[in-house]
Amino acid sequence: MVRKTSGAWRMCVDYADLNKAYPKDSFPLTRIDLLVDATSGHQMLSFMDAYSGYNQIQMDPADEEATSFQTDKGLYCYLVMPFGLKNAGATYQRLMNKVFKSLIGRTIEVYMDDMLVKSLEKSQHILDLEECFCLLRSYNMRLNPSKCAFGVTSGKFLGFMVTHRGIEANPKKIKALRDMLPPRNIKEVQRMN
Repeated sequence: MVRKTSGAWRMCVDYADLNKAYPKDSFPLTRIDLLVDATSGHQMLSFMDAYSGYNQIQMDPADEEATSFQTDKGLYCYLVMPFGLKNAGATYQRLMNKVFKSLIGRTIEVYMDDMLVKSLEKSQHILDLEECFCLLRSYNMRLNPSKCAFGVTSGKFLGFMVTHRGIEANPKKIKALRDMLPPRNIKEVQRMN
């Protein structure tokens, strides 16, 4: 068990041997800089996060046995995709690209379990969200409400602060620079190098 940043626990199983036995899925992940740049100029944004991302993908019954693990209570296997499989990321991204195929680049950007619905006009945002929610519902996918923000003009997406003006500095990331005292003499200037 490993503690997540939220304080919750994540079950981890060592799949090193299983990962060695399977070939790598080379499905490409979208470049984060392109996704972030694509949010520029949009007046209204909604940031969403899928609830327990990988665990929303059902395992193929023929592959369930490969995910088995032993506890003091017995032998168990996953019915959903567990954390730690080599190709889980590629599989998840492929699913998200399939789910949102008609919206990606137009009204939504998706990177793994992070989604951003973007609208050029505020008046269009509810319709754009409705389209997204219909697709999520049709694939029986759930969101984590504690990690969602709807109908805002700026927010954090993939570690970047995005607004309708584009990318802005994340205040948490530049705090040390902002709080740094200016050098008072030549020695302090030299120490900065």
